[in-house]
Amino acid sequence: MKNTRAGAALAGLLAADGLLHLYWATGATWPAADERALSLAVLGLETSFGPGAVLPLAGLLLTGAAGVLAHAHGRGGRAARAVTGAVAAGLAVRGVAGLGWAAGILDSPPDSPFHLLNLALYTPLCLTAAWAAARLAVRSPRNSHQTTFPGVRTSAPQSSESAATSVRP
Repeated sequence: MKNTRAGAALAGLLAADGLLHLYWATGATWPAADERALSLAVLGLETSFGPGAVLPLAGLLLTGAAGVLAHAHGRGGRAARAVTGAVAAGLAVRGVAGLGWAAGILDSPPDSPFHLLNLALYTPLCLTAAWAAARLAVRSPRNSHQTTFPGVRTSAPQSSESAATSVRP
């Protein structure tokens, strides 16, 4: 149950970010006034937020959301677990880069909107989500325990004399 809730929350975060990137691909710049202001707030530098830049990111984010959700619900097998691990790795890299910007190791103008957003929102969110995705990726997905059948009791390994399966009356 805990994996399901954590997976749903993480998938929701990734899906919301993916949808926001799809929105930006239309040319809209909310919450900024224009593309330049959006670029400076989100990335700390001037770059395009055109479809060629944001659509691949939207695809990655939405694929990650689907994989995380599938893994949390015990679906998708190794592929969903691998996607969840990749999400953890990607978020961890972004979180560590955020620490680099915060520490001044990476270039980020201290008076820019990005600097404050990175400190207050982007880096903590990425590091927290990376931790959640990593925990989810290494845990068994929901319902991955041993299959049981009606009337068959599973228990700890028995001695060789009583190794037959116990059946409830």
